[in-house]
Amino acid sequence: MLKTFIVMLLAVTAGTIGDILLAKGMKEIGDISAMNLRGILNVAIKALTTPKLIIGTAMLAVFFFLWLAVLSWEDLTVALPMQALNYVLVAFLSQYFLGEVVTPLRWVGTILVCTGVMLITKSGGT
Repeated sequence: MLKTFIVMLLAVTAGTIGDILLAKGMKEIGDISAMNLRGILNVAIKALTTPKLIIGTAMLAVFFFLWLAVLSWEDLTVALPMQALNYVLVAFLSQYFLGEVVTPLRWVGTILVCTGVMLITKSGGT
């Protein structure tokens, strides 16, 4: 279980950093929802050369391969809830790096998710 926890902590950290970098990079590029096909293609080319998006994608790849490793030895019902730790890291890092406001209600929800993760993780050791 310790091996699972350590690898999942690394995976979730890599995934969270990847998500933060992708969000920050795309906010810098701008809203693509109202673009025509040509504008979207230009953004796609820009995205392929933007360091934040490249590193963010690489971090998500790290997450993916660590996740595959965990799935090779751990029950999905134990491993999958550990991914919920991502919510805590995203809440903290989004405030700091993206300037997002995390409301008290969102923090309560995050704490409830973490409590559930702890209960599920505890049950996996029996």
